[in-house]
Amino acid sequence: MKRNVLFAGCIALLCLTSCTTKKEVKEEAGKFTVTNAAVIDTSFTKEYVSQIRSVRNIEIRAQEKGFLQNIYVDEGQFVKAGQVLFRIMPQLYEAELQKAQAEAQAATIELQNAKALADKNVVSKSEQAMAQAKLEQAKAEVAMAKVHLSFTEIRAPFDGTIDRIPKKLGSLIDEGELLTSLSDNSQMFAYFNVSEPEYLQYQTDIKDRGDSQVSLLLANNERLKYKGKVEVIESEFDPETGNIAFRAKFPNNDKLLRNGETGKVEMTVPVKNAIIIPQKATYEIQDKMYVFVVGNDNKLKSREIVIKGELPDLYVIESGITATDKILLEGVQKAKDDDKIEFVYQKPEEVLANLKLKAE
Repeated sequence: MKRNVLFAGCIALLCLTSCTTKKEVKEEAGKFTVTNAAVIDTSFTKEYVSQIRSVRNIEIRAQEKGFLQNIYVDEGQFVKAGQVLFRIMPQLYEAELQKAQAEAQAATIELQNAKALADKNVVSKSEQAMAQAKLEQAKAEVAMAKVHLSFTEIRAPFDGTIDRIPKKLGSLIDEGELLTSLSDNSQMFAYFNVSEPEYLQYQTDIKDRGDSQVSLLLANNERLKYKGKVEVIESEFDPETGNIAFRAKFPNNDKLLRNGETGKVEMTVPVKNAIIIPQKATYEIQDKMYVFVVGNDNKLKSREIVIKGELPDLYVIESGITATDKILLEGVQKAKDDDKIEFVYQKPEEVLANLKLKAE
């Protein structure tokens, strides 16, 4: 009987010890880490979707009508300024030039005769003047015929790369018809749109500080190895979007960029008194970002935040919380609204010190 009582007592003691241990573990596990947002002067990189354009990109069109007799270049070929690209059958324009030259020669002879007769007072000086005017008109016709003949040879106006050639040899070409396009890709423009607040910030905080250099993130998520510079800001805001267009120029020494590409311009944006929180303190629902704010009663309340910029491990906050709000740092994934928690407070400076990026 004593053994049974002793055994029962041991069991009760073990159960009590086990329950106490579990309770302590549960209480320890129920403690969360809480912190505040840090307020610092910093900067972050913002991306802007951009359209990439050649510094010069033009359409090469026929200036005369005729059959396409020669194509001297191929698609994608690099050509030099003045190089012949196409020839439109010139026989008609050669004949017109010969006719104009013959008429000019006849007018010259007529003027010589009129001058000789005027010197002998056989004809009036006005007859000589009329012959002179006829000769000038004939010379103008020769000059015009030469221009038309020169138009049958289409030359490159500058160094560049030939685009697609839609017409083939023997095609009948109308005046003004597109033959190809020519792009000067020695340097490239990247056009991107900036909101009005960002424009004002650029003009006041960036433009005169020498920070107008930007990077270009390509479609394969690799950066162009050459830096660009913001050179031009358009004169008007788009009334529909509220944006204004910026233009940055990038060197293209490797000829990697082509007209019509897309990319993202990366601009460094300074922020004074920025509200900074760790990324791990946030969670996302349907493309919206939230944090848990700890109330005075130690209860959690989810609150939507707006992200202004992103840094490694950190978010720059536009709105939603202030520096005085206590936010949940650890255990975000297992927390719920209205949970009453026990927490350990950690200073924001200590939190930042443990992250990859240390605020400056």
